[in-house]
Parts: sequence; C-alpha cells; structure tokens
Amino acid sequence: MVVKITKIMNNKRITFLFLLLTFCFYSLFAVANNSFIDPEKIAPGIMKVRDLVIYKGDNFHSSFPSVVKRPDGELFVAFRRAPDRKVFGEKGTSHVDPNSYLVLVRSRDMANTWTKDPELIYSHPFGGSQDPCLLQLNNGALLCMSYAWALVRPDGLANLKIPFSQNSNGFIFLGGYYLRSKDGGESWQGPYYPPHLDQEVTFNAFGDPLPSYNRGALCEGIDGRIFWVVAACDNQTSRKTSNYLLISRDNGLTFKYSCPVAEDEKITFNETSIYETPKGDLVAFIRTGDFDDHACIARSTDGGKSFQKWQDMGFQGHPLHALRLQDNRVLLTYGYRHQPYGIRARILNPECTDYRTAPEFVLRDDGGTTDLGYTWSVQLDKKQVLVVYYFNIGNGPRHIAGTILEIE
Repeated sequence: MVVKITKIMNNKRITFLFLLLTFCFYSLFAVANNSFIDPEKIAPGIMKVRDLVIYKGDNFHSSFPSVVKRPDGELFVAFRRAPDRKVFGEKGTSHVDPNSYLVLVRSRDMANTWTKDPELIYSHPFGGSQDPCLLQLNNGALLCMSYAWALVRPDGLANLKIPFSQNSNGFIFLGGYYLRSKDGGESWQGPYYPPHLDQEVTFNAFGDPLPSYNRGALCEGIDGRIFWVVAACDNQTSRKTSNYLLISRDNGLTFKYSCPVAEDEKITFNETSIYETPKGDLVAFIRTGDFDDHACIARSTDGGKSFQKWQDMGFQGHPLHALRLQDNRVLLTYGYRHQPYGIRARILNPECTDYRTAPEFVLRDDGGTTDLGYTWSVQLDKKQVLVVYYFNIGNGPRHIAGTILEIE
C-alpha cells in the first residue's frame, strides 16, 4: 500500500513538473514573440504580431513619423528629431525647437532591423523643421512635405509684419515647404514652396505671405494627380485653421489651389490625411480642435472640385492615417490621447462609409503620457502591415515605434 501511494504521488509530481515546464516554455515563447495580448483588444481576423522600436535616442525627442515602401521593398521611416532639452538642465521639451530637423532610417528586411544612425533629409537654415510627410510616387520619385518655425528674439518681434503666428515659446511660424528625391533618398532637391492661400491671414517671420502647410498623408490619384489637404489660419482673432485642397498635375513640382475641404466658424480643422477610394471619391480624415478631440471626415465625389460638408466620425482620435489593404478595405489608425494612452485603429469598408459602426481595436494602451501618436501605415506583404508612430513609456524618451499586424 505504501509503495503504491508513493508511485501515485511520484506520478502526480512528474505530471505537475511537466505541466509547469510546459507553461514556462510557452510563457517565454509568448513574451519573446509579444503574443500575450488581450483578445478583447483585437478585432476578429486581426492579430497583433509584435511591437518594435524603430529608433530611440535617449538624448533626443523623436516624433511625427511617416513611412513608405520603396519599389524594391526597402522601408523608409522619416521623422523629426530634436534635442531633449533636459540634457541642458531644462524642465521640459517643446514640440518646437530651433534645432529640430528631418531624418530617416531604413529597413531592408521587412522591418526586422533598422539602420542605427539616422540620415539627414534636411535642416532648415532659419528654423526648426517639423513632421516630414513622405509620399512614394508611382514614377519612383519621393516627396517630403514639412514646415518650420523660427526663433525670433524679443527685440525683433516689434519689427515683424502683423499678423504673425507665434507659439507659447516665442517661435514665429515660417509656413510650409517640400523636398523631392529622384534617387531613392540619397539626395534631396529643394526646398520648394507651396502657394499662399487667400484664406490665410498671417505672415511669416520674413513678412511674406505664409506658404501653405500641413501634417498628413498626401495621395497620388489613379489619374496621376497628387492631392494634398493643407491648413490656413482664416481668423485673425481666434487663430483657428480650416482645411483646403491643393492639387499637383506635374508629379509634385507645383501645386495649385482647388477648393475648401472643411470650414467652420468655431471648430478648428488642421492635420489631415487624404485618401482615394476605388470608386474615385476623395476622403479627408481630419483632426479637430474645440470639438472634444473628435475626428471628422469630408468627401469629394467630383475629383476634388468640391467637398461635401464635413461629418463628425463619432470617436476621438489624433491625426489619422488611411491605408488601402489587399482586399480594398481601409486600415484607419490614430493616436489616442485619453487614458489609457496609446494607439488605436478601425477597418473601414472600401468606400469608407462605415466609420461610425466599424469596431475600434487597440494596438497599444501602455503609453506614458499624451505625447504620442501620429500614426502612418504601410503594407509589408499580403497579410502583414506595419504601423509606425511616436511613443513614450512612463514619460521616458520619445521614440519612433511600430506595431506589426497580420490581417486576414
């Protein structure tokens, strides 16, 4: 009897040890592959493969990325890099800095590894540059849209042409510019300056009419035209902005004004991405101000000659990006600057008409503060998508991060 009980106990110990080792092995595998994900945060048919750090410099504030896939499969991630002012003993870091510039990193192995040292795209001679927005053209060329701020000392402010746009740290807005590359980002031509809009009421730091500007994705239409939604300050008192459409018919050499996209007496419309549906509609995904952080949408059904009145999308999101998937559905991604801070997304139908009913899913909810977001996505292969954004953990260094999704 004693022998039999001992054998039973030994068998139970072996079984327990086997189960424990199996659990430990699975746990290590899951952690290594980032597969412990709350299933309630992933929509049916969507699996989160992993999160990744694309670039992190502990002494830098790295932010506002965009990503493109080159014809040979190489990935470019462009972003704005500036000093983390805490290295100089300052209390914090602003989104505007006299030493912010445009850089990029590359991946030649489907986002598994990235070049360590960023390459300089452009450093503005008179100010800090922001938000490099890349567009890969069908002819192989690249566009990079940006804008800049100049630090003007107090004795110079009185000499500026009024009205001008000044931020809380004393920087004066220079307006937009853009660059072009014909050799895969090895060299960049420019800067070129988009047209001034009559709706814009402010002047730049040189006293000139402000060139058009914005942060957001452009799109190249099926007919070869390039569409770009820009912002303009149309009210000197409130300093609110509205959105307007520029179109290029010469592969981005020049842009011309077309029509308003979204205007309102009280609501600010600014950072906007534009997308062309399979039917040919142009859909603008708009960030707002003074509207409880709600995203808005506006649609053109006549090729950019006019836009229907903007609509509230019914959810909160900071700048949005739209990517056409292999089956013509649209992956819409955005930062979420309300607790829990992170990155969210929806999948819309091909014509983007179900934005109010499409389920929201969470890519990340571990952000340390509201200083994150600005998503941009690219298709890696038939199933996988890379979503890039800037992020912080526990209010640590702002860095360029990404999430790889597998979408059925």
